[in-house]
Amino acid sequence: MSKPKNVITIQHPESIHHTNGMIGSWTDWELSEKGLLQAENIAQNLKTAFTTVHFSIYASSLTRTEQTARLVANKWDGDYQLIDALRERNLGKAVGKSVQWLRDNIESEEHTIYDRCFHDAESKFDVWQRLLPFFTDILHNEEENIIIISHGEALSLFHVMWLGLPVESLDSLDLHGVSGGISFLQQAKSGKRVIKRLSDTSFMQ
Repeated sequence: MSKPKNVITIQHPESIHHTNGMIGSWTDWELSEKGLLQAENIAQNLKTAFTTVHFSIYASSLTRTEQTARLVANKWDGDYQLIDALRERNLGKAVGKSVQWLRDNIESEEHTIYDRCFHDAESKFDVWQRLLPFFTDILHNEEENIIIISHGEALSLFHVMWLGLPVESLDSLDLHGVSGGISFLQQAKSGKRVIKRLSDTSFMQ
């Protein structure tokens, strides 16, 4: 018998790198002014929707996700935990560079989950491997209501894990989200896991 779970994942809203042509990855960008307003709206709308529910909150340790987590946690007068495993994919030597620089200097095209665009970058499989212990803990701990705040690619992998799909499925599919998108995941006592909504942007309004 599995533990019932209600998991809400939040892809952080607009960050400065969404507006200036730079790479996100492990560059420690802050939210833009628009992104801060979006994060405040997300926090307030979630609190309105789940007034009496207590959530355990986990966030990537990068600034843009921590800012989002702080606003969300404040609505419940609670705290949050920063988790390095929830960071976005590390693009190695491209960190701190522009998107155009990456296009002009990419070392290797990525055709499979094991490929790396730069020799010192993470592959999708690397991100999967660092996410897996956190995912396993989430499935088996005693927490019933959980909020996870992370990044686009990391959450895409997390959602594939949630559906019980093998890592190799990422070569042929992608559960793509958008900035500020919220997904609602559930696990029943039977162990059946579903994604009820994927990357809902209405909470930013």
